[in-house]
Amino acid sequence: MRFLITIIRMYPQRSVLTLISLLLASVAEGVGLLVLLPLLSVATGEHIQGIGTHLSGAQWVLTQALGAVGLIPTVGTLLIVIVLCVAVKAVFLVLAKTQAGYTVTHVATDLRLSLIRTLLAARWEYYVRQPVGSLANTVGTEAMRASMAFMEGANAAALFTEALVYAGVAFVVAREAMLAFLIPGILILFGLNYLVRMAHRAGNRQTKLMKSLLADLTDSLQSIKPLKAMAREELIGPSLQSSTQRLNRAFQQDVLSAEALSSSQELALTIVIVIGLYMALSRWKLSLSVVMVMVLVLARVLTCLAKMQRRYQKLRTLDSAFWSLQAAIDGANRDRETEPGGLPPSLKNSLRLDTVSFGYGKHRVLRNVSLAVPVGSFTVIIGPSGAGKTTIADLFTGLLRPQHGSVWIDDVLLDDVDLRQWRRMIGYVPQEPFLLHDTVLQNVTLGDPELNEADAEAALRAAGAWDFITKRSSGIHSSVGERGTALSGGQRQRIAIARALVHQPKLLILDEVTSALDAENTAAICQTLRDLRGRLTIVAISHQPAVVENGDWVYRIHNGEAVLVTTGCDSEVVLGQPAGQSQG
Repeated sequence: MRFLITIIRMYPQRSVLTLISLLLASVAEGVGLLVLLPLLSVATGEHIQGIGTHLSGAQWVLTQALGAVGLIPTVGTLLIVIVLCVAVKAVFLVLAKTQAGYTVTHVATDLRLSLIRTLLAARWEYYVRQPVGSLANTVGTEAMRASMAFMEGANAAALFTEALVYAGVAFVVAREAMLAFLIPGILILFGLNYLVRMAHRAGNRQTKLMKSLLADLTDSLQSIKPLKAMAREELIGPSLQSSTQRLNRAFQQDVLSAEALSSSQELALTIVIVIGLYMALSRWKLSLSVVMVMVLVLARVLTCLAKMQRRYQKLRTLDSAFWSLQAAIDGANRDRETEPGGLPPSLKNSLRLDTVSFGYGKHRVLRNVSLAVPVGSFTVIIGPSGAGKTTIADLFTGLLRPQHGSVWIDDVLLDDVDLRQWRRMIGYVPQEPFLLHDTVLQNVTLGDPELNEADAEAALRAAGAWDFITKRSSGIHSSVGERGTALSGGQRQRIAIARALVHQPKLLILDEVTSALDAENTAAICQTLRDLRGRLTIVAISHQPAVVENGDWVYRIHNGEAVLVTTGCDSEVVLGQPAGQSQG
């Protein structure tokens, strides 16, 4: 019930309209069923008074209602009333189901959008802890299962409303018979509720196992090339197969509980109806018309309750996806990035770290680091793996915040500037550039409506990529393939550089962009960087001598400290410490 209450609070107007429509549809059908009794009495010539029921009162109300509109309760009139009741029910059912269907689509869409918004607003540290496949599963599978859970809940609510109306009709027709039917039926359904709990446990396992399986599958497929190259791909098979088999067992338990519930309900309710029918005819001596209507109505009551329980069972199987998705949204919200300050940034003099310290957990990476990047310079940061070079780049962009010390843009603290405006002034190229399975144009502009083909061409020319782009069959509209596999490593890096340049940044950050390239491609990238020198400020993280040779300033990061070791004229700093220089 907590799930349905949560959804109703999210969509109060649609939910209220749906419930009202369901109620009116059920009332219309209930009236139609009540009309059956006088119709059968007229048709069989039975007298309907004095049989120990509330039938005479019901007939009197129907007679008065028909007389108020100038109708006589003949067989023809009563049949017309039944048809009208069915028509009214159909209209309200269409309205109710339409609203429920619209709500289902909104549930899936709104949950996806809510998750996407919170993910995009989360701090960088949040992404480091999240498996990509798990998030993809949340956006895709879990949102769909959550919307299906609402559909099952809406159907359960509709069936419960119908059951209440039918129970009211049965109360009017034969109170004692209704209780004799209904109480045992409800007790039986309550006793079968353990099968609902079984399905709920199976649904929880499905959600957890699906998330784990897709996370492992995504990680495995991202590394499939080296695995296949070494004929090691079969090593990931057992783990994925084991997860798939566990997921299959969870689905099997779901199927077993659903089928067991359906079969048990059918047998138990049939026994109740048969016993009730025997009592009505043998003990209570009810007239045939009353028995026919009573059996019809009470059978509908019990059938609706049974269907409601099956729908509720399905809801309990699926609702774990909603709570898992909601947990993901709440987790991303807790790690929401707070945007400091509000001053417009302006990089005119330098970008500086002032006695900055930073660590990951207990591991201290930077200790009282101070360094400056003059505007228009080409600054290179070197050091062993894990020394904190990328951490410095992340501090410059505001993805990480200093635990001690401060970051300065000219004479303004980074904490005091508009962070989004500052980042729009930055072009960033990672070591492994991500490319969309789309065209060169889309990969450069990322669909920014403020950028056009001329902007993309200028950026591609500046990145030294225009020559090989024009040689492709569709030029700038050529596809780069999945993750850029249709291009060489150097070509992918050039497109990544073009993407970083297309919005004309003031600061360009390059994180090991030549580490996986051969000498020829490295030289070409370095020539591109030389051409960009002076047009913007460049910060390059690199181990390559060719990159270091082009640096105006070179800082070595070692033992958590930063030391200016050369002005870039001596590339030996990459291989070892120059004489007379302290590593700190």
